[in-house]
Amino acid sequence: MNLESYELVVLRRPADATPYDEATLERLQTEHLAYLASLRQAGHVVTNGPVLDQPDASLRGLTFFCTGSLDRARELAEADPAVRAGRLAVEVMTWWCPAGSMTRPGTPVALEA
Repeated sequence: MNLESYELVVLRRPADATPYDEATLERLQTEHLAYLASLRQAGHVVTNGPVLDQPDASLRGLTFFCTGSLDRARELAEADPAVRAGRLAVEVMTWWCPAGSMTRPGTPVALEA
């Protein structure tokens, strides 16, 4: 079996997350999403997104990096504005999957604007 390697970053809300007012939280979320979009556009991130219906409320999202290095993936993940602000913490690990399997589409989701 041919495998491909990615760097999986798990985003968690730390128990001691830095508190901010609503306006700051909104700004941080906007910056967080823009930063991840820039990493996708630059080719460092294959895909990312939030997790819902999880049994562990600290689990906030997943990011699949393709940098070839755990250190580089950690460096990029820790530069996220929400991580720098203390709202999220990262766990970085290697993840393998069957070659070519990151291309299958999922169930479409419609978000309300």
